[in-house]
This record gives sequence, C-alpha cells and structure tokens, in this order.
Amino acid sequence: MYRPRTRRRWLAGLTAGALSAAALAAPAAHAAPARGGAPGHGHGKNPALLRILRSMTLEEKAAQLFVLQIHGTGADTSDPADVAANRKLYGVDNAAQVIARYHPGGFIYYGENVQDPRQVAAFSNGIQRAAMAQPHRIPATIATDQEGGIVARIQPPATQSPGAMALAAGRRTGDARALARITGRELRAIGINQDYAPDADVNVNPANPVIGVRSFGSDPGLVASMVTAQVGGYTSGGVTATVKHFPGHGDTTTDSHTGVPHIDHTRAEWERLDLPPFRAAIAHGAEAVMTAHIVVPSLDPSGDPATLSRPILTGILRDQLHYRGVVVTDALDMQGVRDKYGDENIPVLALKAGADVLLKPPVDDDGNGVFPRQLAAVVNAVHTGELTERRIDESVYRILELKHRRGLFRDPYADESRVGRTVGTPAHLAAAQRAADRTTTLVRNDAGVLPLRPGARDVLVTGWGVSTTAAIGTEIARRGATTTIRQTGINPGQDGIDAAVAAARDQDLVVAVTNRAWDIKDEPGHNGPGQMNLVKALIATGTPVVVIAVRDPYDIAWFPEAATYLATYSYTAEALRSAAKVLFGELDPRGRLPVAIPARDDPGAVLYPFGHGLSYRD
Repeated sequence: MYRPRTRRRWLAGLTAGALSAAALAAPAAHAAPARGGAPGHGHGKNPALLRILRSMTLEEKAAQLFVLQIHGTGADTSDPADVAANRKLYGVDNAAQVIARYHPGGFIYYGENVQDPRQVAAFSNGIQRAAMAQPHRIPATIATDQEGGIVARIQPPATQSPGAMALAAGRRTGDARALARITGRELRAIGINQDYAPDADVNVNPANPVIGVRSFGSDPGLVASMVTAQVGGYTSGGVTATVKHFPGHGDTTTDSHTGVPHIDHTRAEWERLDLPPFRAAIAHGAEAVMTAHIVVPSLDPSGDPATLSRPILTGILRDQLHYRGVVVTDALDMQGVRDKYGDENIPVLALKAGADVLLKPPVDDDGNGVFPRQLAAVVNAVHTGELTERRIDESVYRILELKHRRGLFRDPYADESRVGRTVGTPAHLAAAQRAADRTTTLVRNDAGVLPLRPGARDVLVTGWGVSTTAAIGTEIARRGATTTIRQTGINPGQDGIDAAVAAARDQDLVVAVTNRAWDIKDEPGHNGPGQMNLVKALIATGTPVVVIAVRDPYDIAWFPEAATYLATYSYTAEALRSAAKVLFGELDPRGRLPVAIPARDDPGAVLYPFGHGLSYRD
C-alpha cells in the first residue's frame, strides 16, 4: 500500500463471403481512426465491412472480440506437448483448429512461439490461411509485445531497439520514430500486424516493479513527445501501435500481474502526470489503446480496475478524450483484473465498460482454459439483455475497420522469401546501434577512472547476467585487457560475494553489473539484497569499481559510495557495446537521466536530478 506523504514527496522530487480487393483496398496509413458509433446505421461506415458484420452470427461476432494465446511454433503443430497444452486451453490441437472451431479475432505471440523470423512468417501465414478459409474471410490480428529493450518477444537476428527509457535518455524523438518504424517493418515482414507498444506510463515511482524502464521517464512532456513519435513510427512501418496502459501505470509498487495496484493520484495529479502522453497519442492518431488493471479511486471510486470501469473507459477515454479507436484490455489472466469478479464475468464487464478486444483469457485452477466459458458468457449476456447486440456490433466494427486499415483484407500474408531482406538488415542494425550510442548515461565519475585507456590490464567482470557479463568482458578484452568473468546472479549469497571479492583483490579494475539492485526485499517475487551487498563488498576491497546498471538507473541509491556509475537502461547487445565504447572514451556519453534518482532513505531528496548526465568534454 502507499504512504501518501512519502508518495507525494516522490512526486515533488521526480518531476460475409469473399470480398474483392477493390472493395476493401487499404487506405493510406495515416488515415484517422474509425469514429465508432452505431454500425447498424451505416452512416460514414464502410459498406463492405457492414455487409460482413450483418452476415455474422452473434457467436461469430463475440469470438471476433478475443485475441488468444496459442502453444506451438506453427499453425498446424502436431508436437505432443503443444497439442496437449492447446487441448487444455481450447479442446483442439493447434491454431488452425482453434480458428475452425471458434473464429477468434486473433492471436498473440510470446517467446515460446518464436524460433526465427522465417518460422514466425510461416506461422503467421498458416494462421491467416486458416482464417481466410472460413466463410467470412476475416483476417486475423496477430500481435506481440515488442517494446524494445527488456520486452522483446522477437529476438535476434531481428533488430533490437533500445527500450523506452533508453531512447528517452538520448532525448531524440527522431530515434524513437525511426526505431519504431524499423520494428514495425520487421514485424509486418513476419506477419505480425499489431504491436502492443509504446508504453505511455509516466514512471514517477522508482519502486515500480512492472513498468520501470518500459516507460520513457518521469516527465509527462518527455513521455508524450516520445510516445507520439513511436505511434507515428509503428504506423508508418505497417503495424498498429497500441498505447498502454490507460489511465497510467507509472506510480505503483504492486505488479498487476500478481496483485491489484491502487493509484492514489488525485484527479489533478492524474491530469498533470498521467494524462498528457495519452492525450497526445490520441491527438496524433493512435489507433489502439490498452487498458491497465489498476484501481484509481479519484477516477472511479467503485474499486473496479480501469479495465472494468465505465467511468474510466467510456466516461474519460471515449467521452472526454473523444477517442474512437480500438480499446484492448491488458491480459485477462493477470491478477489485477481477476480478484474482484469471477473469470466468466470479466469479459462482459469489460465490454460494458467500453473495451473492444479481450486479450488472453486465463486458465482455471485445474489448468483448463476459460476462453470457451468466457465466449459463452458474452453470448449469454446478449440473450439476457445485460449487453445489447448493438454494443457488440460497435466493437466488432472497430476491429474490422482496423484490420481494413492495415490492409489485411487485401493481403494478410507475409512474403516468406523476402524476410531476410527486411529483418535484421545491416542498415536496421546500424540504426539501432547509432541510437543506443546516444543513450548511455554517465551518472558519476568522481574518481576520474573513466575514460579508460586501451591496453593491458587485469579486469574482473562480475555481477548479474551470464550473457551480459560475458558480453561486457568480451568488449573489454577486445581493447587489450585480460578479463575474468564471474557471474553472480540476481541475488548472490555470501559465498558468491566472498569469491568475487577474493577475485577482485588482485585486479586492476572491477566492472560490476547490476539489474534492479534496489529491489532488496528478501522474499518471493523480489531480487533480494545480494547485488547491493556485492557492490558494497567490491568497493571495500579498494580496487577501482565501475558499476553498470543495465536496467533501472535507480540502483546507485543503494550503494552511494560507488564513485563510478553508468546506466544503460537495457542489456541488449547494442546497449552493452555502447557502454564499452563509453568506458574507453570512444564515445562521449550523451545520455541524460529521463528520471530523477532519489535517495534511498529519503525519497524527497534527489541524488541525481532529471536531466543529469556527465560528459568527458565538459
């Protein structure tokens, strides 16, 4: 729970049938979002889409509202483990069979669905072939979370964009737009047509366990400018951008995956801090907005999470902000939306609140998928009068219109033979590296250790991350040093710390890598104090220590005695290469903090202000 006085000090210190291509030719990518309304009236609506809508049964329309997870790496998978998992969820073997039985609106890819770009393109095409083989020939939404940085389902050889906070540290909206466009082009090349990004949350709480570096920062104006740049980039790249998590998930100490966050902002604070990025994104043509499973009493005193709140989704988002695009719920298997109501009621309540797309239904206590029951609940709600079919039609039309705008009715397929000409090209990779090179932030260099000179020296690289410490060690060795790698994990115990300290004593330099070292609670779901204790012990050896925080920049508040400290905001290969260049002065550090770093024991006191960042040239 929040302590209101402490939180306010934080805020003060941190600022039907086949359709011809001609009938459904895709309009220009910059076209304004659909204006919603009553599809049955047909005023201003696409006649071809209305014909589809009017030819669908209620059950088919209700299914179009759902975007589902699926197991496997192909639409017709016969892998025994994947088949068993899908049967638990849907009673059928694979995505193609899910489409044939239920006709859902689409699917979301997670890491388990991804092997390589060509495989994903083939998977996507299999889904679309199954969808287009159905009587109404409605293409599927295929979505994923490709925010960049720490949240990227499509891994190399696809281009890895710096995450939101990293891009904000670079302060270049051009980089944000360019990398979003590259991400959009690469996703579309492998058949993904919707990205659940960018994140528009304003991270004003350093202890936020779920947003952090996924946010562009703590300043609403900076976040708004970067979000609007990315909305334009994703759209021009050919995918639907999804601005999340409305009405703002930036000030919480509870993870909505596992609990119910309460945001105690007053209405005035919400309008000042959380609203600006969403307002700006809507003004710049955002086509989809994702809801947050958070309770905001100042916006809705009922205690309902925003995903189920009519005052928030309809009263504010639709009526006050005049948003007429698609509203996507956050995943319905998250605890933040499941606590107050039963799973079978949640989709009905979300639709009554104003949502359109129902994302990722959960499993019950026996591991069986709830989707068939949720689908039946939506249909039954119309039969009983709790929902009207007109209300269902409104959402289905928005979904169809968005698919039309993406050009999916005309051509939903990826060209598998050309994937390599788009995904991970040298030009794209170079653009990502250039952007990353502008993000590394040198927060502290009090001992004058940096920049290093290339040449022979003994360097211990220790701390979090097997691949991370190895990558940094390799970069340092390339510049003439003899490196020792001792990865200690997310929460090293005393034996691991003692071994690292012993190894540090005869070294010329120690590089310590941290990942959310501030999360020192020694209990399940938290990192524990090990990283903090490791850094403190390494500093006590007297060997010069360079700390590199590869996620949240706040770590230094838990070991303020660290004299040399860099923040990279992510651990992509590009970010780590950039950090190495900064270590050796090959790059002048240009990143500036997009958040303030408060003192550990006095959140009202700021150790390093928003905008802070050292340069070798100053």
